[in-house]
Amino acid sequence: MDIVIVTLYSYILGSIPFGLILTRLAGFGDVRKIGSGNIGATNVLRTGNKFIAALTLLLDGLKGTLSIFITIQYFNELTYYSAVIVFLAHVFPVWLKFKGGKGVATFIGSLLVINFYLSAVFITAWLIMLAIFRISAVSALLGYLVVTVTTFIFFDQKIFLLIFFYFITSIFTHRQNIANLIKG
Repeated sequence: MDIVIVTLYSYILGSIPFGLILTRLAGFGDVRKIGSGNIGATNVLRTGNKFIAALTLLLDGLKGTLSIFITIQYFNELTYYSAVIVFLAHVFPVWLKFKGGKGVATFIGSLLVINFYLSAVFITAWLIMLAIFRISAVSALLGYLVVTVTTFIFFDQKIFLLIFFYFITSIFTHRQNIANLIKG
């Protein structure tokens, strides 16, 4: 029964489309009709409103944080499972025909609670790569690579498998960005 409860609240939290909700409330319409068509903070930034983009980033991160926090408090043995579900719910929300965001903020929010040091590694790598390349997708993918290698070297197999799952899934969620970069 615990796994059903964790699945339900993790999925419901993860699938809240804050980017879509906030852009509509701010009068920008449907964020899925601009830029990449994505509901995440990077695409919300394309509306030109930095505040709404930052708020989307924060709220998408908080849904990961909240899900993991609840799970640690009541269903500790299902923490990594909850992390996977909240992330997948953001990427594949049923309410939006399974077309959500790329999951970076939700990943960061989850990881902040699971392992603060790894979240710091990811955020640092992401920010450094963003300063160098000025492309969010490249920064995220290289951040995932750095945190995956770091986890492999310094942490146990269980958390490595979780981080490796995120890395592989991020390649999938960024597949169009990767194709665009290859095309030039």
